[in-house]
Amino acid sequence: MLIQAAFAALRQVFSPPLRAILWKSLALTVGLLVLIWFGLTRLIQWFQASHHISADYPFLDTLAYFLAGAGLFVALAYIMPAVSILVASFFLDDAAEIVERTDFPGEPPGRALPFGPAMFYALRFAGLALLVNLAALILFFVPVVGVVAFFAANAYLLSREYFEMAAARFRPLPEAAAMRKHYGATTIAAGCLLAGLMVVPVVNLLTPLFGIALMVHLHKGLSRRGALPAPARPERIR
Repeated sequence: MLIQAAFAALRQVFSPPLRAILWKSLALTVGLLVLIWFGLTRLIQWFQASHHISADYPFLDTLAYFLAGAGLFVALAYIMPAVSILVASFFLDDAAEIVERTDFPGEPPGRALPFGPAMFYALRFAGLALLVNLAALILFFVPVVGVVAFFAANAYLLSREYFEMAAARFRPLPEAAAMRKHYGATTIAAGCLLAGLMVVPVVNLLTPLFGIALMVHLHKGLSRRGALPAPARPERIR
């Protein structure tokens, strides 16, 4: 199911109906990354200009130059998941509606979440993704551990956010979360695919739109398996 959903999502990303959204999502993603790059470089320059310790310890200047160059590419890779979640929240309903209409024409389309709750949910989760990835960035220089932490954290975060956003068009958010947990192995596998895309330069810019299309197909496929089991009720104490 996941492989079929991935190929269908890849086909949709470059299809004519989604082409306009693709260019908009690329522009927004690149724009946010440029703003973050500009902010980080200004922060490093401010540190060098305002801290006399760099004059006493020249190696700090070398470290700062490293961070301003190749080091920022590493930092942006860890910030990219949060950026992806924000971008996806802007185009979720438009992109999901196109995927639902073209690939599932005989089924009723989903309903868009109200803008306020949808943005609050996306900002909250993007903030969580940013914090988790900054924590993972600290482990970057630890062999193996840093890579494992990055993939494990983002496989979970991306699978949770993208799947629940797609599922929430058809069911309440608590039910969407319950569905994700019930099919945890499948959704985590989809998250691993998205996390892998995050580390591929240029290709990672397609992650927001690809993630939306992927999770729409995945949710549709999992929904056909039948109703979720009802939560067990606690026994009454007599």
